[in-house]
Parts: sequence; structure tokens; C-alpha cells
Amino acid sequence: MDSFVYRAGQLYTENVPVRRIIEKVGSPVYIYSRATLLDHFNKVKEAFSSVPNLICYSIKANSCLGVMSVLKKAGSGFDVVSGGELERVRKIGGRMDRVVFAGVGKTEEELTAALRANILMFNVESEAELSALDRLAGKLRRARSLKGPTRVALRVNPDVDPNTHAYITTGKKETKFGLDLRTTARLLKTAAKFKNLQVVGLHAHIGSQITEVEPYRESLKKVVGFIHEHRSKAAPLTYLNSGGGFGIYYQDRSAPPVERFARAMLPTIRESGCTLLLEPGRFITGNAGILVARITYVKRSGRKRFLIVDAAMNDLVRPSLYGSFHEIWPVKGSGLPPTRGGRRPAKSLAADVVGPICESGDFLAKDRPLPKDLKSGDLLAVFSAGAYGRTMSSNYNTRPMCPEVLVNGAKYAVCTRRQTMADLLAGERVPKGIV
Repeated sequence: MDSFVYRAGQLYTENVPVRRIIEKVGSPVYIYSRATLLDHFNKVKEAFSSVPNLICYSIKANSCLGVMSVLKKAGSGFDVVSGGELERVRKIGGRMDRVVFAGVGKTEEELTAALRANILMFNVESEAELSALDRLAGKLRRARSLKGPTRVALRVNPDVDPNTHAYITTGKKETKFGLDLRTTARLLKTAAKFKNLQVVGLHAHIGSQITEVEPYRESLKKVVGFIHEHRSKAAPLTYLNSGGGFGIYYQDRSAPPVERFARAMLPTIRESGCTLLLEPGRFITGNAGILVARITYVKRSGRKRFLIVDAAMNDLVRPSLYGSFHEIWPVKGSGLPPTRGGRRPAKSLAADVVGPICESGDFLAKDRPLPKDLKSGDLLAVFSAGAYGRTMSSNYNTRPMCPEVLVNGAKYAVCTRRQTMADLLAGERVPKGIV
């Protein structure tokens, strides 16, 4: 479900015409639907409600404070992968005892900040990190800045192929993520030597944009069998973190509903006797956002048609980086986009939708059937852009990053204003005596 609908040839976000937002905020702009965020969060919550669980929204998918605040109010915890994301949780008044900290390269500064915040637990990815965390926790405890043991989940790499893009596959043995099962077993046997830590669970996130249930079933069977074999007083293993990764639809409606993932996973989760942690990101925000861009020029070169827009790969890098498909359709016009119940329009012509950046890889779509009559000034909506869109954007070509807008029914508000050139250059200077 999402709340981007066409009414009388005009695209709306919930009850707000997209064109009205553009008139006030300009383009390009990211627009998010509160109703869609809540619908997707509640779908996950309901699907896994038969077992003890905590849903920790994965901030890396979309770190907009407005989006995070909607989910906090709905009862979500948070999965962070940096000190900056931890600070975002603090900024919105999120509960630190509902935060898990993941990532392979946490710095000592980040570990210390999270220890001081007394987060729920750390997802530890290496023996070296475990030792560093134990040392830092001991130092804070001696200074009486920390009470009780620090909770840890060891991230295991179950060597399961999730059948997704290589860049977002994390559960195979050749990736940088997690610990192999043999190393994990050794660490659990010697867990008592880490005096300041309590190993309370295992974490097994295998990848992102997964559209098959079998990889989850296979991974959980491996991990739960391992839990039964290696539980001990020193490592009670009462938490099972299966990460996130549930796929969404970009081009068609083929991604399974979350209920299907839950049906495949729940029997093994119950068998574990653990509290389940989930870290969905894309599933909640992916279809809850669009990127709106304005056509600057229409260019023809031989048989090729180019729609040159004011959004670029620095605004949405997924098509350039992953070869990803995003549905694109005019904000105003007759007919519906193919994935929204429409058909390819009779008066259509293939076009590349490209940005102004000086790279041939700067495109949002290639050879896409779009209406023939599109012209300079027309607005295009890039759908399913709510995850890994604005959060992966950059200032390449010294381009200011675009704003973020949250819609709630008939109201909307700017959550992140458009970056100005003064913002962009604020930290720079010409060094005297060097140049």
C-alpha cells in the first residue's frame, strides 16, 4: 500500500496535490507519506505479533527526523550504524533502551558514546571489536559512568545466498559482515573472559531487497540450531536478531507481503525461545517516498530522446549504482503509470531520464516509455524513492542537496530545508600562505 494516487490527472500524496508542494518548496524534492510509513510499520508489527519482539527501524534507509519521529511515536526502536545516527535518535527523544548498534567498523568514539547512552545492545562483528568494547566498558565502569554488563549480540555469517544484488548481500562467507560459525562457537565458549560484557544473543542479517522467503528459513534454521547447541550460563542467548531485508516492489507487485516472510520464519523463531529483534528499513520507507523533478530540457540526438531533469545521481544514486528500476511518471497528465493500473500510453516514446551531472552514468531511467508530449517545465515523479534516496545523496558537482517534506492527510511540512550554497561552503576556506 502507498498513498500516492492520481485524481483527475493530478498526482496526490495523501490529500495534498504534489504540484502544490512544488509551488511552495521547488524541485527537486523528496516527499514522504506518513500514512504509508505507519501502514508498513504496522504490517511488520502485526505479522510477527505472535512472538515476543522489538522492531528497530533501520535508520540508514531514511534518516529524516520527521520520518523517524513518526516511527518513534508508533513504538519503534532504532537500528543505528554510526555515531551520527545515534545522535539522530537522541535528537528526536528516542528511547536508548530500544536502540541496537550495528556495523563492522565502529570507532572507539562511537562505542563510547553508545556505552554512555546505555543502549539495548551492540551487534558485534569481529573478535577485535568484542575486545575493544570490553576494554572501553571496563574503563567507564571503573569511572562509575556505567552500571551493569554491556549487552552484546554476536553477528554470525550463516553463508546463505539471499539472491539479491551483490552489493546488498551480507550473509555469504565472502562478505565483510559477521563471524563464521566456528569463530562464533569459540567466542561463546570463552565469553566469560569478557568481564564487562554479556553475550545475550545472535544477529544474522543476510541482505537487503530479498524477495524470496527460503533464504530466511535456511538462515534461521542454521542459527537456531546453533543457539540450542551453544547456550550457556555465560552466554544465555535470549535474543535472536534476524535483521531486515524484506523486499518491496519497484517495477511490479511481485514482492511478497511481509505476512509470507513471517509464516516461513515464525515456527523456527518460536523453537528458539528467543525474543525476536527485527531491523526493517526499506520495507517501511521505500514505497513511502517519491522524488519529484522538473524537466529542464528535452533533447533529441539521432533516434534517442533525453529528458534532462533538475534531479541527478547525487540526489538518487540507486539507478547509477545498482542499475535499479524506479517507476517514473508525469505529475500531471492523462493515464496512469503502468505499475498503478495503467498501460503503456498509445502516444508514448522511449526516453532516457537524465540529470545535469557531467557523467554518462547520471541517469534515473533508460529507454523508458513516456508520453510523447512531455516538455520543459513538466514535473516527473520518481516512485519508490523513500529508501536509500536522500540518505545516500551527495554534493557532487557542488550541487546542494534537496529538501524533504512529510505529508499527513491534507497537511504537509518541510522536515529538511533545501541546502544553500552558504551551507555547502560553510566548512571550507582558502588556506593562507599555502596556495
